[in-house]
Amino acid sequence: MRTDDVRALYDRTMREHARPDGPGVRVERDGPLVRQVGGPDDWNGVVWSSPDLDEEGADATIAAQIGHCAALGLPEFEWKLYAHDRPADLGDRLRAAGFAPGPPETLLVAPAELLTGPVALPDGVTLRPVTDAAGAELMALAHERAFGTDGTRLLHQVVKRLAEAPEDFMALVVLAGEEPVGSARTELYPGTDFAGLWGGGTVAAWRGKGIYRALVAYRARIAAERGHRYLQVDASAMSAPILARLGFTALGTTTPYVYRAGR
Repeated sequence: MRTDDVRALYDRTMREHARPDGPGVRVERDGPLVRQVGGPDDWNGVVWSSPDLDEEGADATIAAQIGHCAALGLPEFEWKLYAHDRPADLGDRLRAAGFAPGPPETLLVAPAELLTGPVALPDGVTLRPVTDAAGAELMALAHERAFGTDGTRLLHQVVKRLAEAPEDFMALVVLAGEEPVGSARTELYPGTDFAGLWGGGTVAAWRGKGIYRALVAYRARIAAERGHRYLQVDASAMSAPILARLGFTALGTTTPYVYRAGR
């Protein structure tokens, strides 16, 4: 796998020509940018900036996004900045305009076919697709316990997606008996080579038992069956080493810069 070629393919198909990632959201092109906009529970932000964005136009372009966010009444707006984006000081300019950077993530990619093998789960542990609101509640609870974050927004997003546009989306929960101990999601981007792996996590007491690996393998199998060549992950510092051992290759880093209204 030639990393430069795959990164260029990713930039072109998943960023420059991004598709809405769920119902009720839209992709907009604004000069040198592509952004996604939806409601307050949706992900809103810039997914791509043209290589033509330069020092002369960057500050005005950033200000326009802040104005757009305010006009829509969005509580927050993210600029997803990749290490190879231009201009080179774009991160500094975003901070100066009031955006706060989150922890950097590693953009990882792997051929889906390589990761489809079976993985044994511990006795009494099952992996189930989420198909209704009750399953979504278990998934959100597992996410909260794994990451220590509030799962309310995730719950709303999953329930909405299952009700309105489930065909290119998959949510999973792992249960030890009836206790949720892991969860994950997949976006199957139609018409592209990529399937996105999101939110994979395991409750601390259950780590090291093959659950995370099983979540990857299950999603890889579905992605390959649907004709997607590559799995893509924006990996945290915790997940990146695990995924690298499974065969993922780093294409670069990405940092979420978040603007919150009224801050």
